[in-house]
Amino acid sequence: MPDSPPPATEPTFAVMRSRKLRLLIPLIVAFAFLMEQLDATIVTTAIPDMARSLRVTPLQMNLTITAYILSLAVFMPLSGWIADRFGARRVFAAALVIFTAASALCGMADSLRVLVATRVLQGFGGAMMTPVGRLVLLRAFPRSQLVTAMTYMTVPAVIGPALGPILGGLLTTYASWRWVFYVNIPIGAVGVLLALRFVEDTRADRQARFDVPGFLLCGAGLGLLQFGFENVSHPLLPPWGVWGLLLAGVLLLAAYVPYARGRPDAALDLSLFAIRTFRVSTLAGGLSRIGVNAVPFMLPLLFQIGFGLSPLQSGSLTFVSSLGTLVVRPVSAWLMRRFGYRGLLSANGVLCAAVVASFALVEPTTPHWLVFLMVLLFGVARSTQFMTTNTLTYADTPASKLSRSTSLGGVIQQLTISFGVSIAAALLGLIAGPGRLPDVGDFHDAFLLVALITLVSAPGFLRLRPEDGAQVSGYRRR
Repeated sequence: MPDSPPPATEPTFAVMRSRKLRLLIPLIVAFAFLMEQLDATIVTTAIPDMARSLRVTPLQMNLTITAYILSLAVFMPLSGWIADRFGARRVFAAALVIFTAASALCGMADSLRVLVATRVLQGFGGAMMTPVGRLVLLRAFPRSQLVTAMTYMTVPAVIGPALGPILGGLLTTYASWRWVFYVNIPIGAVGVLLALRFVEDTRADRQARFDVPGFLLCGAGLGLLQFGFENVSHPLLPPWGVWGLLLAGVLLLAAYVPYARGRPDAALDLSLFAIRTFRVSTLAGGLSRIGVNAVPFMLPLLFQIGFGLSPLQSGSLTFVSSLGTLVVRPVSAWLMRRFGYRGLLSANGVLCAAVVASFALVEPTTPHWLVFLMVLLFGVARSTQFMTTNTLTYADTPASKLSRSTSLGGVIQQLTISFGVSIAAALLGLIAGPGRLPDVGDFHDAFLLVALITLVSAPGFLRLRPEDGAQVSGYRRR
C-alpha cells in the first residue's frame, strides 16, 4: 500500500490563505492611519471657533495640539509589547475603539480642560493604533508582497496632512468645530467591525516582561523633547524654558542608551540599529523626512502671508501634493525592482532637495498652473521617498523583532514630523526677526535651508549595499 501524502501545511501569511485579504487588510489599516493623520492637522483651522466656544484665547488652544502629539510620543513605546502580550487584532481593535470614543468626547467637551484631557486619551489610542496597524500589515504579507501592502499605508500618511486643513475649514464653516472630531466616529466604527472580522490575532512572546524603568525613561525623554519642539512653533514658554525642555529630553534619552544595552526586554530595542537597512532607513530616511515635512507647513504660509491668497485658494494648491501619491503608487514596485533601494533612495533624495529648493523661485506673479505642477512634482518625489523608506525599514528585520521595530520606527517617524515643523518655524522666525511676519524673500531663504537638510540625507543611502532589501524590492543586480 503506498504511503499516504503528507498533510498540506497552512500558508503562514493571511493573504496567502484568502485573496480578498490582500485588499481588506491594507484598507482597514489605512482607515486607522487616515484618522490619526487627519487629527494631527484638522484641528488647526478650527482653533479660532473652538476658542470662542470654550471662552479661551486662541493661544491657549495650542494645548489641544500639544497634548495630542505629546501623548502619541509618550505612549508609542508601549505598542510593541502590548501587541505581543494581548494579540495584534485585539490591541488594534481596542485602539480604534479608544480613538473613536475619545473623538466623540472631544466633540462634546465644554471646557478647555476637558478637551485637553480627551485629546490625551485620543493620542493614547493613536499611539497604539498606528504602530500595531503597521505590524498587522507586516505579519499578513510575505516580504515579496510588502511593497504593495505598504503603499496603502503611505497614502493616508501623505493625504491626511494635506486634506486636514481643507476638511477642517469646511466642517467649521458649514457645520461646527465639533464635527472636526465627530467625523472620526463612522470611520472608526467601520474600522473596528472590519478589524474584528478580518485581522488575525497574531502575537509573539506573551511571557516577555514589560520594561517599566525603560518606558518611564523613554516616555519622559520623548515627552519633554516633543513638548519642546511643539513650543518652537506654538510658543507657550519663554525661550529659556524651551531650551531647558529640549536639553532635559536629550539627556534622558542619552541615559537610556547605556540602560538598554544588552537588555532583551528594553522598551525600545536599540539593537535594531545593527540591521543596516533599518539603520539607514530610520536615520538617513529620518533626516530626509525632516526637510520634506517642513514643506507642508511652509507652503500654506507662503501662499497666504506672502501671496495674500485665501485659505481655500491655498488649500487647493497644497492639496495637489497628495495627488503625487496616486501617481507614484502604481509604479513604486517597478521603480524598486529597476533601481533597488540604494539607487532609488539616493537619487530621489537629490530630487526631493531640488524640488524643495525650487519653491524659492516662486513669486506672487508666478502662474498658478506652474505652481500647481511644482507642488505636484513635490508630491511625487515626497511619496516616492516615504513609500520606499517605509518598506526598507522592515525589509530585513527578523519576524521575531517586527513588533519592536514598529514601536521604534513609529517613534522616530513621529519625531521627524515635529522636527520638520519646528525647524521650519524656527528658521522663519530667525530670518524674519522678532515681531515681524516673514515676507516672500524670507520664505525663499527658508526653503533653501530646508532643501539643504534634505540634500544632506542623500549620501546616507549610499551606505546601503545594492542587494539590501532585495527580497522586498525584487531588485536583481545587472
